[in-house]
Amino acid sequence: METKILTEEQISQGVQLLSKGSLVAFPTETVYGLGADATNDEAVQNVYRAKGRPSDNPLIVHVNSVDMVKSYVKQLPQEALQLMKTFWPGPLTIILPIEPDSLPQHVTGGLKTVAFRMPDNKLTLKLITQFNRPIVGPSANTSTKPSPTTAKHVYHDLNGKISAILDGGQTQIGLESTVIDLSVEHPVILRPGKISQKKLQEVLNQPVLMNHLKPSDNVIPKAPGMKYRHYAPSASVYVVDDVDDFLNIVKLKDLSHTAFVAEESIIKKLESQNLRYHYILGHGVAEAANKLFDALRFFDDNQDINEIFVQGFSGDDLEQAYMNRLNKAASGQHYQA
Repeated sequence: METKILTEEQISQGVQLLSKGSLVAFPTETVYGLGADATNDEAVQNVYRAKGRPSDNPLIVHVNSVDMVKSYVKQLPQEALQLMKTFWPGPLTIILPIEPDSLPQHVTGGLKTVAFRMPDNKLTLKLITQFNRPIVGPSANTSTKPSPTTAKHVYHDLNGKISAILDGGQTQIGLESTVIDLSVEHPVILRPGKISQKKLQEVLNQPVLMNHLKPSDNVIPKAPGMKYRHYAPSASVYVVDDVDDFLNIVKLKDLSHTAFVAEESIIKKLESQNLRYHYILGHGVAEAANKLFDALRFFDDNQDINEIFVQGFSGDDLEQAYMNRLNKAASGQHYQA
């Protein structure tokens, strides 16, 4: 099967494929999602197969309106309505209790909750509107690999495994959405993203907790990215917390097998050291977040590279989301001088 690349003018083809139970990758403002009819259990199972994803890892359901959510949730909490009004369409996923048997078990992971999101992308909203049903949308990549931020990334991982990719160009944010759980007594963030803990607390006017615990092996996670290895290229990744350490690393390492990922100002300081492999993250954490997954993918097919050293950022806003993904890519490994 050859995977088709669809343009905006070909959205109707994507709708037809989804109606047949086929898989169609789609763009969002965060990363590309792997779409299937959220009401078709066989189609949803094919998402897990295409990605090589554990079937107890629940899927985010993408909608085009609050009304579409209401079809599956008995009563929307006031907190959910507040967040939807403020942040939708946008990079916020909300976990809610759903009506029993309203969606297939492979969507929920066997839980009594579902994660809903309304993406801020005109192509995908048009796709969902024409399809007139919600679509599941985990990141459109091979499981454990860095999430895709371009159609080219999706094609690299899933060509021949899915029917089509709706090409919306480079994603704007580059990191997956914030996930907040409203099915529990106190709101809790299960995955940090662009919408910060502070912003959520301001809207809800109450404390929002941050989950730092990894579910045990026998517990089904409520959100993606909580339990299994994620975002990892083939080479070993190390977080560099102190930018001054980059110069030490350059002097100690065999540069023929080492890559460096950092802001432009840092890479410029290292250029005199005859770097062989480097990737510039731009300026500041927003540009770095947008380019992180592309940077990790950039070196993934190069068998000469054994180690990738990536700049860390400190802070409580987007920095938190950036470091969440980078720490997972590095399996928690930080460079120690």
